[in-house]
Amino acid sequence: MSYKSLWQGRTDTEDGVRGQRWHQVVNVEPAESKCGTVALIGYPVDQGVSLNKGRPGAGGGPNTLRQSLSSLPWVIEGSLSDHGDISPLPTLPQTQQLYADRVTGLLANNKCVLGLGGGHDIARGSFHGLQQFASEQARIGIINFDAHLDLRKPAPVSSSGTPFRDISEWCSANGRAFNYCCMGVSVAANTPALFDYARLTDTYWLEDVDFDLAKATSVLSAFLNRIDTLYVTVCMDAFPASAAPGVSAPAAVGIDTAAVLNVIRWLGRYCHQHNITWPLADIAELNPTFDKENKTTRLAARVGFELTRAMTK
Repeated sequence: MSYKSLWQGRTDTEDGVRGQRWHQVVNVEPAESKCGTVALIGYPVDQGVSLNKGRPGAGGGPNTLRQSLSSLPWVIEGSLSDHGDISPLPTLPQTQQLYADRVTGLLANNKCVLGLGGGHDIARGSFHGLQQFASEQARIGIINFDAHLDLRKPAPVSSSGTPFRDISEWCSANGRAFNYCCMGVSVAANTPALFDYARLTDTYWLEDVDFDLAKATSVLSAFLNRIDTLYVTVCMDAFPASAAPGVSAPAAVGIDTAAVLNVIRWLGRYCHQHNITWPLADIAELNPTFDKENKTTRLAARVGFELTRAMTK
């Protein structure tokens, strides 16, 4: 099914423009060079998940997410464009670079870009897309909502478990600071070697059992002092399996959904108040194959709704 046909849902014509929903405002045949507000791009890839020995199926995430976003109210002053999906290439690094190049092009002509994953290997492509767009002086920071640090060493190739290790090594080789913060980390889902590497790279993190709005904003306030450009990635396995069963690796504990949404709102306000540019976010590991009653898909759509609102403040 074409991604274009997925944008449909209820309409409230009696409410006029103020009653419009995403499917009514989205441009599904946008010119890449046309300036806009919010641009969507899909990463229908779960090769990295398979390489990481996870449950395949995240490749269906982008279209499922489009369907769930369709009927949400459009509350942003500006335009929405959907630029479809990239076509996976033979190797994961090639696919990630293709995605990075698309992100770079979209950032040049839109206020913000929301990536629809796909495995969490989307993060490597997202980072490089932003890095290619930003100035060399930009201090890019990554905030990852995730049960996993995803700092595994490629063995021997990259996967959905290695993106932030890949980024860290690129930063080291290119004289850039690696600014990484992981929110909702499970000590039961990460080996001591991963925490050792996190300490070595001065990574910030907050455990799942400690996650609430007050503690999260305390950690993030310190982290944000180090950066001027932000990229946020939300792995759906950060949430409890009861709320998000349709993921590659369900969480036994997870972090509170309302708290995450409030943190995203806080990030939007903080970035606006402190002149931090926030042009890029993505949603990863939505796996419709294992979803139940569309729980994960609906939650992912709400996350996307909040991310776009926060980035366009």
